[in-house]
Amino acid sequence: MSADIETLKACFEAEQNALAARLTLKDSFDPEALKTCAGVDLAYRQEGDTEHAVCCIVVTDIRTHEVIEKQRFAGIVEVPYMPGFLSFRELPLVEKCMAQLTVRPDIWFFDGNGYLHPRLMGIASQASFLLDSGTPTVGVAKTYYRVHGAEYTEPDTQAGSTTDIIVDGEVCGKVLRTHDGVRPVFVSAGNNITLDTALKLTFRLADKESRVPIPTRLADLETHIAREELKADG
Repeated sequence: MSADIETLKACFEAEQNALAARLTLKDSFDPEALKTCAGVDLAYRQEGDTEHAVCCIVVTDIRTHEVIEKQRFAGIVEVPYMPGFLSFRELPLVEKCMAQLTVRPDIWFFDGNGYLHPRLMGIASQASFLLDSGTPTVGVAKTYYRVHGAEYTEPDTQAGSTTDIIVDGEVCGKVLRTHDGVRPVFVSAGNNITLDTALKLTFRLADKESRVPIPTRLADLETHIAREELKADG
């Protein structure tokens, strides 16, 4: 690995450690007062030696699941892939996509991790510092990101079953079965929310057609549509 990459990693690590000290894993809101929620996802594509990505954000009514707003932003990915530093690849596009929204969601769900991260700074946590102070964020990953070698136990097959993800003696996330017999998802608090509330909201927002929260499922679908349209446009 080049010296430039090692220098970049050291800078990113220092930034994440500084932000981690500012995390607040307490509910900054009344869960019953939430009205809108946003889902964020990205899709990548390669053009020659250049890596591109499109970020899509979908805002829905938290009760009716009606889509209130959709935005997308496509651009070049400037940061190379390095485990543990995904946020630095994706957040420049996420931030520009966020800026296009006319609705300010009450809570954000990211396709990825939050506190479940080597430096407690997955994308759901790091993205919170781009938002209005106190806005809660949640990370819901479809695949397990092993932190410091921590393993997990599969929850029971019934919907709503959970197990803890324990890292260095601390519960940093939950494994959640959102529907009977489906593969579980991995939930962690991002910022300004407790893990317990993040878990309850994730379960509440996963409908019969999706094992992940509806907003992130819709954002995922939008990224695939956007990527194909961008390919067609050349």
